[in-house]
Amino acid sequence: MITLLVGENSFEIQRALDDIISDFDGNVEKIEGSELQVSQLPDIFMGVSLFAEKRLVVIRNLSENKSVWPVLGDWTDKISDDIHIVLVEPKPDKRTSTYKLLLKIADVHEFVQWSDRDVGVAEKWVASEAEKRGLNLNKKLIQTLVNWVGIDQWQLFYALEKLSLTDDITEESIKNIVEPNPVENVFNLFETALRGDTKNLMEILKILEQTEDVYRLTALLSSQAFQLLVVASASSAVRRNDNVAKDFAIHPYVVSKLSPIAKRIGKSGASKIISIFTELDDDMKLSRAEPWMLVERALIKVANI
Repeated sequence: MITLLVGENSFEIQRALDDIISDFDGNVEKIEGSELQVSQLPDIFMGVSLFAEKRLVVIRNLSENKSVWPVLGDWTDKISDDIHIVLVEPKPDKRTSTYKLLLKIADVHEFVQWSDRDVGVAEKWVASEAEKRGLNLNKKLIQTLVNWVGIDQWQLFYALEKLSLTDDITEESIKNIVEPNPVENVFNLFETALRGDTKNLMEILKILEQTEDVYRLTALLSSQAFQLLVVASASSAVRRNDNVAKDFAIHPYVVSKLSPIAKRIGKSGASKIISIFTELDDDMKLSRAEPWMLVERALIKVANI
């Protein structure tokens, strides 16, 4: 038997794999597919164990192996009935003949990574997981948790694990116990600059300088500046916030937080901020100064708009 777990949602793939392993009574053989040799295929597909009647073989990233993946089809019809092979493939080339063959003969499960459009899916998942743990989370608390953590399932899972250790779950306890996602931290920085609060801006920058990569932070800031321009432009066209979120794949929570700012500074102010971050990008590429100093200078310019 061959099972194919495919997709970039590593959380759901791991959960599916754990379920398969828990149903198997014996030692699981784990193989890194990218390092596999063609000469090992006979033992994997046809070999028997002296110590167990059945075998479970988990092979990860076999599609990355340019010598084995193309010939895998030559062995699929030779697999022993006592062997269960699980192929874990985050991002295989679906155009290959091997992948097309597996779609026909394997038990295929595809797990797609969530995007910003899947906020509702994330909230339903959190509600289900909370119920399994006996956690009392109402709709508002679930929304708070998803907004605070983001839609990464691993982070949501760990957040629920932490919350299961507390008796009283409130919006305040969520923010005290659970770390916000980096986007939330960066948004606080961006929002502080937009308020013109240079004192708190410098304090937040000092903290982030110890915990964040400056280039990643800059990319997130630039992304939020672009989102602000989108929301400001949409506001001038009298578009509904939910349409903006859907049309431009911006998290509804982000739209709700940016909308008051967009109304205040307008499309003109948002365009000025884009210019500031365009200049920041050029300065960093040309190494005109120390990166954190360039970020600080850019945010002070934003604060002075």
